Amino acid sequence: MAKDVLCEVDNCKYWDKGNKCKADSIYVVSHKGKQASKNEETDCQTFTPGI
Repeated sequence: MAKDVLCEVDNCKYWDKGNKCKADSIYVVSHKGKQASKNEETDCQTFTPGI
């Protein structure tokens, strides 16, 4: 399991200093069903706009 999850989307409510994600869990989906062959085919559904 990853020790640190990095994120550069600093307007997400889970973003923290050093580009760290402070969400309890991360949910990633694929645009191509259950498999993806490139990172462009995925999205982080954990994103929530910050305050």
